[in-house]
Amino acid sequence: MKKHFKMVDLDCANCAAKMEDAIKKISGVNDATVSFMAQKLTVDADESRFDEIMKEIVRVCKRVEPDCVIKL
Repeated sequence: MKKHFKMVDLDCANCAAKMEDAIKKISGVNDATVSFMAQKLTVDADESRFDEIMKEIVRVCKRVEPDCVIKL
């Protein structure tokens, strides 16, 4: 299942790249894109575990950039 999420306070392109790399390593994630310019996250992940995977994505992103919020 592929979904798009708005990101708030994503402050740098380098952080976006780090988030993208970390998200792609999460079990169940098929693909992910973090766009700094669009302030958008696109996630393609296992539909049966999507909510669980999103919780892990939020945790990973907070570790990279604590001020960033993903609008679920």
